[in-house]
Amino acid sequence: MTTRTTPTVVRFNAAFMLPGFDAPRPPGDYRVDLDDESFEGARSAWRRVAAFVHLPAISAKESTRQMVPIEPATLEAALVEDGRQP
Repeated sequence: MTTRTTPTVVRFNAAFMLPGFDAPRPPGDYRVDLDDESFEGARSAWRRVAAFVHLPAISAKESTRQMVPIEPATLEAALVEDGRQP
């Protein structure tokens, strides 16, 4: 089975908390790695199997960085919820 990782950036407009975080994170742009794997026998069909959020936000000046695994659907739901914030 073939896998691929796609680096991307997501923006949260409000503070947010995701499973695996030790505290709420401030608004900002965050690097995210999205892992996909191909379907058996299909060259152009992929399914998302993992996501990793890089902490802290891109603009933060902290020297300690970490990558937190998160279910892709949970990340997507958090981004949708963030978009509903006033």
